[in-house]
Amino acid sequence: MAVRKRIGDLLLEAGMISEEQLQRALKEQKELKLKLGELLITRNYITEQQMIEVLEFQLGIPHVQLYKQTIEPKVLAMIPQRLAEQHQVFPVRIDGSKLFLAMSDPLDYYAIDELRMATGMRIEPVIASKDELTRAIKRFYSLQDSIEQINRNLQPQAEETKQAQPEDESPVVKTVNQIIIQAVQIGASDIHIDPQEDELRIRYRVDGMMRTERTLPANMQSVIVARVKIMGNMNVAERRLPQDGRLEMEIDFRKIDVRISTLPTIHGEKVVLRILDLGATLTSFEQLGLSEHNMRLFLKGIAQTSGIIFITGPTGSGKTTTLYSALSRLNKDDVNIITIEDPVEYQLQGINQVQVNTVSGLTFARGLRSILRQDPNIVMVGEIRDVETAEIAVRAAMTGHLVLSTLHSNSAVNSISRLIDMGVEPFLVASSISCIVAQRLVRRICPNCSVPHTPTQEETDLLRAHGLSTEKMRKGTGCERCGRTGYHGRLALHEIMDVDSTMRTMIMQKKEDGEYERYGATIGLVPLFEDGLQKVAAGQTTVHEIYRILGLDC
Repeated sequence: MAVRKRIGDLLLEAGMISEEQLQRALKEQKELKLKLGELLITRNYITEQQMIEVLEFQLGIPHVQLYKQTIEPKVLAMIPQRLAEQHQVFPVRIDGSKLFLAMSDPLDYYAIDELRMATGMRIEPVIASKDELTRAIKRFYSLQDSIEQINRNLQPQAEETKQAQPEDESPVVKTVNQIIIQAVQIGASDIHIDPQEDELRIRYRVDGMMRTERTLPANMQSVIVARVKIMGNMNVAERRLPQDGRLEMEIDFRKIDVRISTLPTIHGEKVVLRILDLGATLTSFEQLGLSEHNMRLFLKGIAQTSGIIFITGPTGSGKTTTLYSALSRLNKDDVNIITIEDPVEYQLQGINQVQVNTVSGLTFARGLRSILRQDPNIVMVGEIRDVETAEIAVRAAMTGHLVLSTLHSNSAVNSISRLIDMGVEPFLVASSISCIVAQRLVRRICPNCSVPHTPTQEETDLLRAHGLSTEKMRKGTGCERCGRTGYHGRLALHEIMDVDSTMRTMIMQKKEDGEYERYGATIGLVPLFEDGLQKVAAGQTTVHEIYRILGLDC
């Protein structure tokens, strides 16, 4: 950085722009009073990614992804919000007398000199995109004032101030609300509030992947957890036992339902908030991502007037979304549909939905017994959790009702053994089940930065072994929309087993899972792995993602 180069000269040297474009931009710059790099991007002479690459490779200035950074409060305090917004910069970390500063234009020497004088530290610029900087400034500084107020209020001398504040203006209330709002805005499914020995970590799960959003001082743990408990109508004084709660909020004109769970740990109570967007558009049946073969099997299953259909998979694999999509398709004036759920995640017009309430004694089993006296054609049970509920459901399926439910199992065929292990008699299982759908969610390749992918030899061999082409394979290069991950959103993998008379006989004989799988393959069962490879061949996801989600070795 001893020789002060200009961005225009660097781009010219790299062949990114012509002399004519540079002179035209310099002339416009004087009139519009914009930064040259910003003007060149606005005029489409270069992309922001090209400018980052030139700065990174020509000057050796590193590029950082701010969403991956853990920012300490003392680092954030080095640059006031006013200066961060004015110069579009963000403090990343301190190393001795050096302050690493993320900038969209690391050749803005005026800003570097001003910040060096303001902080008294040597400024080491690193590159970040303008959008990332804007988001980071908004995200971190919006919480910082509330955090500082909480710390002040935790001091004994601030007791009078703390008591005088209205609740809705309390910094604790603001902080917790902002944590939830940010999670909803970035599409997180869960918020984890993790107490550590010397800090409190706030982590989000986005597209199935955990990431640390920020860390707070350890002394804030008790007030943050207490506020969450108050919002969820939980017992604030009880810290030794796990608790469950629930709250509803409206964020950006959308109704959000939040399920809360607390767990005592050695460093305090861990809290997990699961976010359910009640205002989200219900996934249509055609958007479930079923292959043509699996769609045909599933439609055959839900077209029957009796029998039980299971959607299986681990927590967070999209089972409920698939159930609701099937119910929406079955929802007609000439049928009576009743559901029992915990909780009711989507409200469907024309369907009677019952909420489990264990406090008042309304369990799945008790509610299901009552539902069967309400003359239903179709019954949906949110989850089979015990043998009592399972037996009532399978008997209902044998007496002229179509029952849809979810079950936790590893695969479609494993659901049979799971039910028998729970204590349901094999003859009941064999007589009632008509279709089993196993499901997983994998990350979808980001459509914004998707490019054709040249497969490795291993990928080519793998796809060809399953009769698939590699021509349409794609990958994400990483962009602002996907947080540089190359993935944005998720899609489902399916494995659907149609239970025929031969399979029923095998269930009665309590065969091993391997035998069900071998027979299933002869009648059209496509395993999850193969369905995943079909989606890889279609350019929707990657081989690495299929291996990761199915727990296989690459």
